[in-house]
Amino acid sequence: MAVSTLRRLVRDRMTHEAEGYLELLSACAPDWELESAARDRIATRALVALRRLDEADQQTAYVRYLQGLAYRAMCRHDEAIPLLRDAADLNPDDTHALLALGWCYKRVGRLRLAIHTLEEALALEPDAAIIHYNLACYWSLAGNAELALEYLATSIQIEPQYRELAASEDDFNPIRSLRAFRELTQVIV
Repeated sequence: MAVSTLRRLVRDRMTHEAEGYLELLSACAPDWELESAARDRIATRALVALRRLDEADQQTAYVRYLQGLAYRAMCRHDEAIPLLRDAADLNPDDTHALLALGWCYKRVGRLRLAIHTLEEALALEPDAAIIHYNLACYWSLAGNAELALEYLATSIQIEPQYRELAASEDDFNPIRSLRAFRELTQVIV
């Protein structure tokens, strides 16, 4: 077997292993919250798998993205940010990296950077409801009700399930009492 073929097989195996651990974390998230110790052990296993890659493979956009997701899962947002920024810079068309990066910026209190990052993503994928929804959240937190409502309305227009999600989203607390917000999130029967 050629060295390049063996290297590719090892890279694919380690990448799939890391993806599996991260998928396990995301599969559990909506229904039951893992204890932080269990969550951290699983995310660390993803990082360990990725560390077995050679140096060149560790510098690819996708591996940097997976590393960033692992740190994000452990709520180590400051460590996730440079990895996700690398992933976005290495693959400028990847809105997933930009979404994760914006999410981390928000959690470390860098709301303006979160908004800017999601605006980058929106330029790439203008019909992605999740990007509009997250921008609505961030603009709400930034105190711009007009933009928050505009982005929220667009997200609901693209994917109506965001109406129900918005009704219980804490990020909308600053605008929750506004009539326009209540109208947007009211379930129409």
